[in-house]
Amino acid sequence: MFPTLCWLAFVTVFVPVSNIGAEQPRTFESFAKPFLHHYCVDCHSSDTQEGNVALDGLVGVDVDNSALWKTIWEQVALKAMPPEGEEKPTLVERWELSTWITDQLQTAMQDRGGFHAHLKPDKGNHLDHGLLFGRIPEGLDPPSSPARLWRLHPQEHLTRLNGLINAEPAYDPKRPGLRTRGDHINPNEDGEVKVYYGLDRVIGWIGGTAAYAAAITGFPPVLTSENYHGLRSYADLYSVNGAEATQIANNAENILRFMAYGPDAEPYQFADDVREIDQKYKHGDLRGLAQSLFYGKSTKRPLTPVYDLMAEDGVTDERLVAAVDFLFESLTGRPPTKAETRQYLALVKDAIADLGKQEGVILGLAPIFLDRDALFRPELVEHGEPDEFGRIMLSGQELALAINAALSYIEPDEALKQAVATGRLKTREDVRREVDRMLTDDSFRKPRVLQFFREFFDYDRAGYVCKDTKAMLAAGADVKPQTHYRTMFNMTAHTDRLVELILNEDKDVLHELLTTDRVVFDPNQDAPYFGEFVSSDPPPKDPDKKNAKKASRRVTIDPAELPKGEPIHVRVAQVIKSAKTVRALTSLPVEQRRGILTHPSWLVSHTDAMDNHAIMRGRWVRERLLGDAVPDVPITVDAMLPAEPGQTLRHRMRVTREEYCWKCHQKMDPLGLPFEMYNHLGLYRTKEQDQPVDTRGEIIGSGDPDLDGPVDDALDMIDKLARSERVKQVFVRHAFRFWIGRNETINDAPVLQEAYRAYADNGGSMKSLIASLVTSDAYLFRKVETLRGQDRSATGSRTNR
Repeated sequence: MFPTLCWLAFVTVFVPVSNIGAEQPRTFESFAKPFLHHYCVDCHSSDTQEGNVALDGLVGVDVDNSALWKTIWEQVALKAMPPEGEEKPTLVERWELSTWITDQLQTAMQDRGGFHAHLKPDKGNHLDHGLLFGRIPEGLDPPSSPARLWRLHPQEHLTRLNGLINAEPAYDPKRPGLRTRGDHINPNEDGEVKVYYGLDRVIGWIGGTAAYAAAITGFPPVLTSENYHGLRSYADLYSVNGAEATQIANNAENILRFMAYGPDAEPYQFADDVREIDQKYKHGDLRGLAQSLFYGKSTKRPLTPVYDLMAEDGVTDERLVAAVDFLFESLTGRPPTKAETRQYLALVKDAIADLGKQEGVILGLAPIFLDRDALFRPELVEHGEPDEFGRIMLSGQELALAINAALSYIEPDEALKQAVATGRLKTREDVRREVDRMLTDDSFRKPRVLQFFREFFDYDRAGYVCKDTKAMLAAGADVKPQTHYRTMFNMTAHTDRLVELILNEDKDVLHELLTTDRVVFDPNQDAPYFGEFVSSDPPPKDPDKKNAKKASRRVTIDPAELPKGEPIHVRVAQVIKSAKTVRALTSLPVEQRRGILTHPSWLVSHTDAMDNHAIMRGRWVRERLLGDAVPDVPITVDAMLPAEPGQTLRHRMRVTREEYCWKCHQKMDPLGLPFEMYNHLGLYRTKEQDQPVDTRGEIIGSGDPDLDGPVDDALDMIDKLARSERVKQVFVRHAFRFWIGRNETINDAPVLQEAYRAYADNGGSMKSLIASLVTSDAYLFRKVETLRGQDRSATGSRTNR
């Protein structure tokens, strides 16, 4: 199943991995220096200094030379050095030196903010694919992950808070795709992701939709994440800072007041029918203010123990305990221990004694929102004995929360809770039973799976790419720029729905996503973007030159006319009132488009303000589908293309073919330029700058000789990639990173190969892939060596950096 070529690298100088350095620690003199002198110093000595780099004077790794060592690490790991024609180290030798360098950099930089670059998602491909999918070396320690605190994803945290104030509709099997409890929260038409108070109770407002959007109150995600392309939710990346904690505390008070009393509104704002409200309360001066909203009298929000507590006179321990326990479980996903209940009960009682019931309950319950487990998922394995490798399997509530978090943003369902309570969640087989159950239950919402595909493909960024207005209009956009952005946010929701549809079919998932001719389509908004760009001509001449400044280019496009298709429902943002949720599931012309990489949501996500970004698109293909990487851009490089209006992007990119640049750009440019068959708004085109568009490209150095070679255009390239076994393996590597929450190591080779077999042997089944990963040692076991002799509850402090 795996290429024989990969195993040959091990035959040369293989040393059992777990024993590397076991008898004698490797030092610069004993290990790194001989490597550099054997492979590097001929070109990089004090006499030769190719690239102005001399290595023969190095005596070890320290703060002053850390930047040079980081460059050496990337060049060696990515096989950029030694150059062609020179003797090359084996894969294992490269891995050994790379591991030694990153270990040394961590030690050298520990008092200077630390060295973490190798832990970031975009560095995962620095571990060569052949080491993971070749023959598994003997002597590997079994896989595990570090004991850790994993901060919640911003969407996960927001979804939990939303569940406290909004009663979402139950899953409707007749209309799958409609928003239901636990689903991903979509952005509104302006790109804001927010949870709103009392939306389901609004019966009218003063003004139009803009006034309504301004009047309704809510809050965005408080927790932040990196705003880069690719996977963004690693356990080691995030903590909660002081500003975030303050916002959470402020939101907590508002949420609790809403839970207790409902919308913060005047009596006149409530009625059974908006026509009952006196006209004096409907004047235009109130537009956009909270006082302009009118609510129905019937309660729609969830009525929780917090409501029960505040609805009664006086205070009883029974009501207080019920409110504490309900909030704790809603926010952390697990029931509190008796000690935790006592702790928070004492806080509430003290606050009531100081402030009275009305304010005391609110301020006394608010600290639960800042509980460690309301913001982090603990995987500290505080119970159980380590095996001979220092590993402990997750158990109890930690195991239940880990299983649940693989798929869901909200608390575990009753079946999983019962499995924990009755002792039926202890073994790998128990885990597999619960995972299979949840994966096959459509009513169990799985926003984590959708989040993986959003981060893998990056198609959800299109609405956030700020476009130059003139460039946008010249490419075929509507005369109102805001229409473009709203269309992009809607297209993201459409792509979400297509992904979910293919996941539900669960057959050749990656291949189908890359090659499907299906599309979720709104003919009113999407037709221009799925159409063809014909021409952009200069404005007509004005003999009197009176309107010369107002004249604009004449843009001609052929909007897409697709088959009617069948109706399909999509999620829309909560704030959009009376929005239609029905779209058409139809098909695209296969000679123009195939798969998500040819949809405007993906194409626009990989553009800049003015034009296509062929380098970014090529890098995406290189990293996400071929499992390779490109070194960081040196700070001395001016990474700008020449500004040459009237010239094609391919012509402007000629500067990247200079020898110094081409070493890296050969990995990206030939993979990105085939997408020039679409303009920077995603419209199909056959001409660029009044000449036939050049869509030729090439797959170079993919690691699969059968894959390498020229391609005619993006469709030709996508077809080749979609058939490749290597591409499927790389997809599995990204799934591993997302669900395990870290980059893979050589010890994870068995997990990756088993996950790939599960995916391939079951017909490209995503369910089988996820089940394999979530029942693997890497997911279930935690390494506890670093925790011995420490207070495990304090281990989360390492994320506070």
